[in-house]
Amino acid sequence: MHLKRSDLLDILTCSILVLDSRLHIVYMNQSAEMLLGQSQQRATGLHVGQLLRSENMLESLQVALRQCDPQSIRECPVELTYGEQIIIDCVITPLSQHDMKSHLLLEVYRIDRKLRIVREEQVILQQQAVHELVRGIAHEIKNPLGGLRGAAQLLEGELENPELKEYTQIIISEADRLKHLVDGMLGPSHLPHTETVNIHEVLEHVRHLVSSDVSANVHFLLDYDPSLPELQGDRNQLVQVVLNIVSNAARVLDTGGIIELRTRILRQFTIQQIRYRHVIKIEICDNGPGVPEHLQDKLFLPMVSGHPEGSGLGLAIAQSLVRRHNGLIHCESVPGRTCFSILIPLEKDNAAN
Repeated sequence: MHLKRSDLLDILTCSILVLDSRLHIVYMNQSAEMLLGQSQQRATGLHVGQLLRSENMLESLQVALRQCDPQSIRECPVELTYGEQIIIDCVITPLSQHDMKSHLLLEVYRIDRKLRIVREEQVILQQQAVHELVRGIAHEIKNPLGGLRGAAQLLEGELENPELKEYTQIIISEADRLKHLVDGMLGPSHLPHTETVNIHEVLEHVRHLVSSDVSANVHFLLDYDPSLPELQGDRNQLVQVVLNIVSNAARVLDTGGIIELRTRILRQFTIQQIRYRHVIKIEICDNGPGVPEHLQDKLFLPMVSGHPEGSGLGLAIAQSLVRRHNGLIHCESVPGRTCFSILIPLEKDNAAN
């Protein structure tokens, strides 16, 4: 069996492009065609910057041409022609063959999906470690709290002065408050009640709940996929998840802004190292000031909040509830745009091979 050189390049999962001295495309393999959404016939002769928009990459291409020296770029943000933002590693190699002088070989490796999976694993491991720590602390706190509350009740029964009973009531109420706080840090104790759920009904329910409390200058922008199937899950828990995120968005837009609710279906998508045939993606975005950079890696940890009056439990509990549906929440935020993505597989146990 004999394979031509072009056949071998088409087998590669790496995207290969050959550029001339003006950085115009003269060749692409099949992987590059899939990445760029263009056939080689249509892309030939186009400037590479029309299909891969990145100032950093273009500067490195120019340096490789001038110095005839290989260049490499790691974790380079790139925008594709249809607006999708991806992250790539790329290697630029000047070609030395006689008929290919002043040409460049550009190897493009898409890594944003791998980076996302690594981030998800870090979030999950982080949450698991924190949960185990909280369980141990909760045990050490709740036992003496119970004794403290019981002692206060016994003391209250012995007191004849009603004014003194006010102090025992403070002890009892504070003990109850601390117990409630610890229980909240542990998250919900009951398993999801599985039922058929229309996620658009959940989103609309939350939108109506929040609309009555927000400023008249806060507007909702809806972008629902009508072909989305129903899923099996706990409606009340999903309402709690969406309500927490939408309420947070409304809180940062107290002077006005836009909250966008969007739904899509993802195919052959990986969550927590399991590949599912179909995953529902719910995006809740706002055009507020964004999440402070020092909080972005800690958003889903208990007792972390960007609001002075917040308990820091809402997002931690929301993440826990979505994980009970085999899903995950992740957040991307820059000033002027914050997006929370809720990912829930449609197949409860039937992952794709």
